Amino acid sequence: MTIERPELYESFDDRFRAGRCMNGDDGLEVLYSGCRWAEGPVYVPAWRQLVWSDIPNDRLLRWDEETGAVGVFRRSAGHPNGNTLDREGRLISCEQGNRRVTRTEHDGTVTVLAAHWQGKRLNSPNDSTVKSDGSIWFSDPDFGITSDYEGYRADSEIGANNVYRIDPATGEVRLVADCFGAPNGLVFSADERQLFVSDTRAGFIRVFDVRDDGTLSDGEVFAAAGARAAARFDNLRFDDGGRLWAAAMNDGVHCYDPDGTLIGRLAVPEAVANISWGGAKRNRLFIAAETSLYSVVMGVTGTHPTGPGRRPWLDPRG
Repeated sequence: MTIERPELYESFDDRFRAGRCMNGDDGLEVLYSGCRWAEGPVYVPAWRQLVWSDIPNDRLLRWDEETGAVGVFRRSAGHPNGNTLDREGRLISCEQGNRRVTRTEHDGTVTVLAAHWQGKRLNSPNDSTVKSDGSIWFSDPDFGITSDYEGYRADSEIGANNVYRIDPATGEVRLVADCFGAPNGLVFSADERQLFVSDTRAGFIRVFDVRDDGTLSDGEVFAAAGARAAARFDNLRFDDGGRLWAAAMNDGVHCYDPDGTLIGRLAVPEAVANISWGGAKRNRLFIAAETSLYSVVMGVTGTHPTGPGRRPWLDPRG
């Protein structure tokens, strides 16, 4: 079912139209409704399926691109939030309820990648991104321990909301960035020289320079919600034109020029929690918003979920 919304695209700058950001479908397609709070969509090319989270219902769902069917991928899933793929196409999930980051192996077994930092339990891992060296970077706000709705109420053992890196060789969990209200979505630039992190409570998207040793600069503000009072930043994705797309809750999906200017937005009828590119051409934007999963085929193409470089085993185009 398609929602005909001629006001789907809102341009604030000529670069939004010139960059083909307003090309594509005229409306949103509703792929599924019936979640309590939808999050974490990730398209799996090898399966031609999209996996996403329904946090309060404690399940991972999957939508089949060929048939349109929706089914349960995993129930009693640890109140999962963000999902991504690693360099081998395995599912990486941030489990708020279990307070850990896991990997689903090709045989379906689950491996715990991170559950503690310096002997203390993580708060509630939220979102992750994978660098080309195989390291996994994840945010750890307290959303899953503030109530029993999206996890289990508990005190923070760490006492702060941080961003961490999992070493691909040793499995060491290292603190890489702190001083957040609530770190949420994170994504690397195409050259992996910068890391962008949204801070939901502060109303900022911060950008950090990535040093050769895997440490980060102090960071600076790339974009702020500013006068757009309805906006609260969640996860982030790049397109291949270098534009940053941000799930902005009640303000839809924001699109930022590489210089940090808000050039346009997509209007969505529910609060947008997470977005992800997918489809055979990666020009289909999947939108997890409150109770529903939406999609829109666009005139721009998203970057690959596992970063730069082609992987023929993962890419349906070979």
